[in-house]
This record gives sequence, structure tokens and C-alpha cells, in this order.
Amino acid sequence: MAEPSAAPANGKRRRALAIVVLVFALAGIGYGIYWWTVGRFYEYTDDAYAAGNVVQITPQVAGTVVAVRVDDTDYVKAGEPLVLLDRADARVALEEAEAQLARTVRQVRTLYAKGAELAAAVTLRAAELAKAKDDLARRERAAGSGAVSAEDVQHARDAVRTAEAALEAAREQLAAGRALTDNTTVADHPDVQAAAARVHAAYIDYARTEIPAPVSGFVAKRSVQVGQRVAPGAPLMAVVPLNDVWVDANYKESQLADVRVGQPVELTADIYGDDVKYRGKVVGFGAGTGSAFALLPAQNATGNWIKVVQRLPVRIALEPKQLAAHPLQIGLSMRTYIDTHDRSGKRLIETARARNGQQTDVFAALDKLAAERVAAIIAANSGAAKPASAAHQPASRAAGSPHHG
Repeated sequence: MAEPSAAPANGKRRRALAIVVLVFALAGIGYGIYWWTVGRFYEYTDDAYAAGNVVQITPQVAGTVVAVRVDDTDYVKAGEPLVLLDRADARVALEEAEAQLARTVRQVRTLYAKGAELAAAVTLRAAELAKAKDDLARRERAAGSGAVSAEDVQHARDAVRTAEAALEAAREQLAAGRALTDNTTVADHPDVQAAAARVHAAYIDYARTEIPAPVSGFVAKRSVQVGQRVAPGAPLMAVVPLNDVWVDANYKESQLADVRVGQPVELTADIYGDDVKYRGKVVGFGAGTGSAFALLPAQNATGNWIKVVQRLPVRIALEPKQLAAHPLQIGLSMRTYIDTHDRSGKRLIETARARNGQQTDVFAALDKLAAERVAAIIAANSGAAKPASAAHQPASRAAGSPHHG
């Protein structure tokens, strides 16, 4: 009696199994179509992180820290003072250099005045020689008539020779004096320039006791403390400009065959989730894998070797407007999807792309201020111009705060 019911049950199972197989087949075909039309043109990785410039703040002169104006997480603008060092030694050195420059200017002025005196002496000696020659000529004419003795004529000849020697000596002294001043003015005389260079250097050392922010950004890794003695190059803190952040995506080597510079990238950040999508583009590839640049690279030639799929960093630039709307901090996790539809370009481009690079102009004012200070001292001591007001200020006031005018 059970045999008639077994056949319908087997038929139902066969139909169910056929439906399941059909569903999987359709799913496979659908995935195949998706992969062929869309999926094969996208490369994905979640081994990607936000990266950016970390600008180290280091002193250029040695000194004792007397003030720290900022702390971690503070936002600072380019040129804003961060750390102040004790200025006593630098101030003394600057004042000493300024005094030496003033003294040198006055000494060089004496050289020019001496030159004028020597020129006048040459004129005087030339006049004396002309008079001696006239006297000799008169005596020689009178000697024929016996009115003048031979001794007087000889004395006249001796006087001419003496005048000639005196004129020659005066000319040599004038030439020696002119050798010290020819083709120069007081301001560009070598001695003045050497003293001016010492003032310039001392002024810059004095100004460098105030350490400014080279760029605008957020303070991080502050380690400096008040009272600490610091040496040139010692790391004090860092400033991170978060307006220029990029993404380093570490793709497997097997994913990079079709990736090219300039291809568009869609990115999401774990901090914002899938609701915020960034747009970027591939701007370059690392010159080597992470293991190649490791502190202790793997020695695969030893024979103790296990193959590991390597990853290569791909740099992805982000749009500034999106970064302004949704800021990213360095090190945040990202997910990246590279669109490889356009594979016409080269994977490695040897020509350098146009870029401004990193630069700062907060230190540029030091040279200008130092030059103004030198010019004021020279003018105040040369007698050729009315002394500049800056030349009469103490070094502490004249130098002031160079990063704030």
C-alpha cells in the first residue's frame, strides 16, 4: 500500500532539487554577467588608511624653553608662535655685533677722509716741487753773471730733488689709501660687509628664539616642557595640516595589473560609514612593497621560505571640498574601490606630475628684517643720512617678534 505514495514524494523532491539547482544556476549566471560587465572593472581593499604630512617642530638654535604657547589638539595658523626660548645670550650677541658694525662704519669713514687728506697732500707736494724748480731756474740764470754762488745753485738742486721725493711719497701714500676704498662706498666696503654679516647672523639667531608654526594645522605629539634645555633639531611637537590628506591603499599584487594612474576611486571611511562617499583618483604607486622597505626585510634566499602575497601601496588623492565637509585624521581606516574601466594609460608614469609641494614662507621675513636692521645701523653711523629710528632702539625692541612684523 506504501508504494503508490512513494512515487509522488520522489517527484516532489526531484522538482525541489531542480528548483534549487536552477536558482543556483541563475545566481551563478547573474553573478557571471555582473562580474563581466561591472565587477571585473573594480578593485577593492579595506587595507587602506588616511595619511598626511606630519610637520616636525624643531629649534634652530640651542636654548632654554621659557614658554610653550600651545598644546595637543590646538589648531594653529602659519607663523603663530609655538615655543619661546630664553633670549638673554642671543640679545647680548646681537648688541655686541651691532656695536662692532657701528665701529667699523666709523673706521671706514676715516679711510675715506684720510684719502681726501692724502690727495690734498699730493697737491701740496706738487706745488712745492714747482716752486723749487722755479727757484733753481732763477739761480741758474743768475749764476752766469756771478750774482749767485755755485753753492746756492747746488742747494736749489737739492731742494728740487727733495720736493720730487716728497711728491712721490705722497703719491704712494695716496695710492695705498685708495686701494682700501676704490670702487666702494661706506655701505659696501668689505670691512662693513663683514661686520654687517655678523649682525645679520646674530639677528637671525635672536629671532629664532621664537619658534613659529611653519604651516597651519593641529598640534600633535607635544613633548616640550618649560625649563627644558633644547638643542637644534630636537623634536618638540608636530603640526598636522589636515587640509591635505590622502589615502594609502595597500592592494595585493594580484589586483594591480589593470590599475593605472588617473583612474577614479570611490572611498568610504569607517568613521562615517557608507553614508559618506569620497571621490578620488590614483596618483601613484609605491616604489616597493612594504616588506621591501621593512626595517628587517625577509631573507627569502635562505631557503626557509613561505610564499606570501605581497601588497603594494597605492596613493589616492581626495577632493579638498569633501575633506573640508568631512575631515579625516591621519591613520583612519578606509575602504577603496578603484574603477579600472579606462586601462589605456601606463601603470608607472615617469614624468613628474605638476604640483606645488610643501613650502612655508614664515621664515622669509627674517632676512628682510635683518637687512633693514643692518641698513639702519650703517645709516646712523655713516653721516650720509639721518639716523633711522630702528638704529637707536635696544636690540630687544628693534628685533621684536620677527614673525609678527
